[in-house]
Formats: sequence, structure tokens, C-alpha cells
Amino acid sequence: MAMEFQNSPTPPTESETALYTALWHACAGPLLTLPEAAQLVFYFPQGHLQQVEASKNQLPRFNLPWKILCRVINVQLKADPDTDGVCAQVTLLPEPVQDENGAEMELPIPPLPEFRLVSFCKTLTPSDTSIDGGFSVPKRHAHQCFPPLDMSMQNPKQELVAKDLLGNEWRFEHVLKGQPRRHLLIGGWRDFVVSKRLVVGDAFVFLRGENGELRVGVRRAMRPNGNATSSTNSSDPIPPDVIANAWRAYTTRTLFTIYYKPRRCPAEFIVPFDRFMESMNINYSIGIRFQMRFESKEAIDLDQKFNGTVIGIEDADPIRWMDSKWRCLKVKWDQNKTSDAALPERVSPWQIEPDMAATGPV
Repeated sequence: MAMEFQNSPTPPTESETALYTALWHACAGPLLTLPEAAQLVFYFPQGHLQQVEASKNQLPRFNLPWKILCRVINVQLKADPDTDGVCAQVTLLPEPVQDENGAEMELPIPPLPEFRLVSFCKTLTPSDTSIDGGFSVPKRHAHQCFPPLDMSMQNPKQELVAKDLLGNEWRFEHVLKGQPRRHLLIGGWRDFVVSKRLVVGDAFVFLRGENGELRVGVRRAMRPNGNATSSTNSSDPIPPDVIANAWRAYTTRTLFTIYYKPRRCPAEFIVPFDRFMESMNINYSIGIRFQMRFESKEAIDLDQKFNGTVIGIEDADPIRWMDSKWRCLKVKWDQNKTSDAALPERVSPWQIEPDMAATGPV
């Protein structure tokens, strides 16, 4: 997988590449899966349009199928210099023959070298985002991720110098003080909060590599499409371009590039071939029980599963995308579980894990 370093005049080392990649994924969230170069995938225009908040009335009437079988040519991990939001630039090539049954699978991808690193990710509280305060670091995270403090000092402190995804350097003063004593980032934290425009619900990501290199990043709180600010979509193409580019690539079998913003919209519109095919082998029917993973609010590096029942099977948009499997399952979530997450009324078959041994009344 290729990656891009903003503001970097020299090629990155393997250690820098590993740290950048780990930080990018930590900022993207625990549920994201990205394809690798040479992998076979399905591209779903409906999901892409969901990310750019297209209005159905503005869409051109291209004769585009609801799914396109593609080979991944390149993946670049980027960060928006205006918002710090992570973005994956994926270059795809439609397969000459759109026959999933006769698709030729890719060669196994060699594993990347392993680098040891430690990290933590903490959701910001009102006191963390106050420009008059500092960032409170849980004791176990400070012990695991920060260099050791000189405990012979009356008020142990140290300077931490860390880079973000854009290559910018940040200096924080880490202190241990108070009664009871707490680990705090004070010096430099206010500048970080103001520059990154952090708000309650965003998360602070900190990494330390095996050579002591430090990295910091931001995982933006997932915000519903309707509440997206202008700053998050300033670089998006207008909706007709999304469809037009895909249509040209599909009809001429040429390369096209898409941008996936995982904190902007949870719709994964590039799905691995195997994952899609496995879901098509399952007989989804009304009444079938399932589980689906969501980002955990309690443990930010983990996920949680919610149970539900399929209550309907129908096209999400029967006029423009007839027989599409995208969001074709209408679901009802169990009433005995609540969460801050906005549980969707529709899901795609490859998003859920069916419980084949359990069915229930709708």
C-alpha cells in the first residue's frame, strides 16, 4: 500500500512508514478495512454517492450497474490539510469481463515487516478541550506510551515532541502533579486544541515507535451526513462527477480514482470480492437474526455488536438501481440494547453476521 507524506522532502524509512500507517488507521477507526494493491473488489456507486451527500434529483441518468468488479491498482493514505481528516485515495481498474463467477483471483500479498509500537486513543472531555486546562492522560497510558519520568524531581516533567500525519511537529509538556497526582499534557496542548479545532467527542491518538519516535493524531467524532460542516466537504467532487467518472471508466475499461473518508460517512463502498461472494451464498430471509459491529463508545479502540432481525428485503432505490444489494435489507434492532450510535434502518448483506441457528418473529 502506498502512502503520502505531506511536507516530507525525503522518502520515508520503513519505520516512518509503519508509524504513519498505524497512526492513519488509528485516526480512521477500529472498523475500517482497506483493500490492497492487486486485490479484487466490488465498487458500489450508491455508497460513494452516500459519502458525498448527493441529492437524487441532481443525479445524471448514466446507465451504470449497481456494482462494478474492479482490480485495485494503488492505495494512498492521506490527511486533509484543512481538517486533519483521514482520506484514502484508491485507484481502480474495472475488470475487462464483469463476470464474478469467472474472476481470476489475485496473488497472495506478502506480509509487511512488523514494527513494535504502543499507542492509546482517548475521547476528549469538556475539560480536555478547554483552552484554559490541559489534557488528562490515564495513568496506564502514560506508563505504557510516554518515556519514563525522572521521579526524583518534586514535580516530574518532560517535553514530548511528536509529528502528526501532515508532518507538523508538536511540543507538549508532560507533567505529573496534583493531589492525587495526575498525568497531564499542558504546555503546547492549548495550541493543539485550537489549531486542530478539537471538540468534545473527538479523540486524541498518541503513538510511540520502537525507536522512541512519537506521533499524534485526531480521530474525528463520527457525524451524521446531515450535520456535516462545510469544512468537511470542501474538497469533495460534485455528485455528478462521481457518477460520470465511474461511468467513463466502466465503459472504456480505464483507471479511475475515488476518495474514501471514513470519519465522514461509515459507508464502505469498496468491498473485497471474497466478502461479497460469501454474503451472496447466504439465504437472507425475513425473520433471520444477525449481529453487526459498530464503533464502541466505551472502549474507543474496540467495537461492539448489536443484534437485530431482518424485516424486509427490497431495493433501496428501485428506479435508478434496480435489483441492487446495496442496503437491500430492512432491519429492526433489539429493543433491549441502546447506544449513542445511530443504528441504520437498512444494511447490506456483507455488513452483518447472520445467526443461522436463530430466527424470531418480526
